[in-house]
Amino acid sequence: MTLTEELSEWAHSLRFDDIPQDVVEIAKLQILSQCAAIRVGASHPLGRRMIQAFGEPLQDDPRRSAFVLAGLGAWLHFDDTAFAGHLSNSTVAVPMAYARAQGLNGAGLLTSVVVANECAARITAATTLGPFRGQSAPYTHVTGAIAGRLRGEDATAGRWVSALGLGLGLPPRTVPVGFLGGDAKVFSSSTPVAVGLDACDAAAAGFRGSPEILEHAEGFLSRFATVPLPEIVTAGLSERWHTLTTSFKLHPGGPGMDSAIDCAFELHREIGTVRAQDIAEISVDTSLYTVLVNRQAGAYLRGPDSPVSALVFALPYLLSTALLTGDLTAEDFTPQRLADADRWAVADRVRIQLDEAMTHDLFHCEVPFGEALRQAGPRAADWLKVFGARWKGDGQWLVDLVGELEPPSKDFGSSRKSTPARVTVTLTDGRSLTRELDVPAGAVGSAHAGNLTELMREKFLTAGGTAAVADQLASLESASADDVARMLPAALA
Repeated sequence: MTLTEELSEWAHSLRFDDIPQDVVEIAKLQILSQCAAIRVGASHPLGRRMIQAFGEPLQDDPRRSAFVLAGLGAWLHFDDTAFAGHLSNSTVAVPMAYARAQGLNGAGLLTSVVVANECAARITAATTLGPFRGQSAPYTHVTGAIAGRLRGEDATAGRWVSALGLGLGLPPRTVPVGFLGGDAKVFSSSTPVAVGLDACDAAAAGFRGSPEILEHAEGFLSRFATVPLPEIVTAGLSERWHTLTTSFKLHPGGPGMDSAIDCAFELHREIGTVRAQDIAEISVDTSLYTVLVNRQAGAYLRGPDSPVSALVFALPYLLSTALLTGDLTAEDFTPQRLADADRWAVADRVRIQLDEAMTHDLFHCEVPFGEALRQAGPRAADWLKVFGARWKGDGQWLVDLVGELEPPSKDFGSSRKSTPARVTVTLTDGRSLTRELDVPAGAVGSAHAGNLTELMREKFLTAGGTAAVADQLASLESASADDVARMLPAALA
């Protein structure tokens, strides 16, 4: 049996009662959080342009609706992440778009979300040690769209195999200058979702995809992974629930930057109202991952005229805004806020340094890289060399720094997403204040893990959602199909 066949058999046969309760709870929070991200995305000028071009979030045509939902929830980087991938832009968006047409009740909707999470995360994890990650890995959403739709249709395992073979046979590929230098990032989830849904239609009409699409010598993994990890696709099905590795976003901003932003919020609360002329310097010590993401985005910045796609990855602007205002919202990426000269003056005083101890910690926690490195074992050195060479030398320094790896996780019950940062603000009056954080609020393994329900409820309400809808989503598993059909438009209205 091929990997695609084994995964398809599992996905086809899984029922709601097979899903552990803690996984169900995370999936409910995921829907609540993604509805908030969609609402916020729709409120921004770029989101309104997307609606103008492609229609409202929920439409009579579920395929068109899925395209819009995927785009609105993704581009501000207000979406959630897991090991591995930014899943919700397809794994939540597609089941929500198709819920009414498929007559899904609450349990059925949650089953579709969880199955889509697990399939998309596993295929993305198999490519983690490769050139694409996070939102630059569009094939996550090819898989998420296929799984999110076919689970709701109760499609046969054979149709799953063909749809995955077709969708992963011609997946989109991210071009960095388009992703960061313009507005193409808005479609980083929408376009692959459309590819996945086309694959479903083709499979239903009898088109066949290769059942060896993943592991074949000239298959998907051979083209999208530096160190392919085919074994991770089916490892621990119904035991290792990737949904449990979900980290929830509390504010817009690029990967690896949440800890630094949380530190800036704390510093703002301590310092109080602060002006640009009060700040002499902001020093940030952080991991290689954050340093490289910020450096890549920096090449596309043009001050107030910078594309939003690059700004959400630009740590100096994010920190400047958080420190000056004590907040970071979608409005901070609008032309009016970007015209604030004080923000750019403070951003120019941000200095970012690589911290090797933080880099070691980043690669030794499960999310976003550690579990893939553990799975790879000695093979991980090849990828670490490539990744490390982006900073200096031939990359061997990173292999030596990471050192011996832990064994792969048996389950993800104790997962952590460590993206450390230390932020020091030096004021012109001579004072210097420092804050440090390993795991940001909302991320898996954070000190706030016990408050996730409250955090996601607040995220939804702050985005304009109502308490009544939040209450309904909290008990989604008991909702009827009619309840779901009424609830989703209210959640996104």
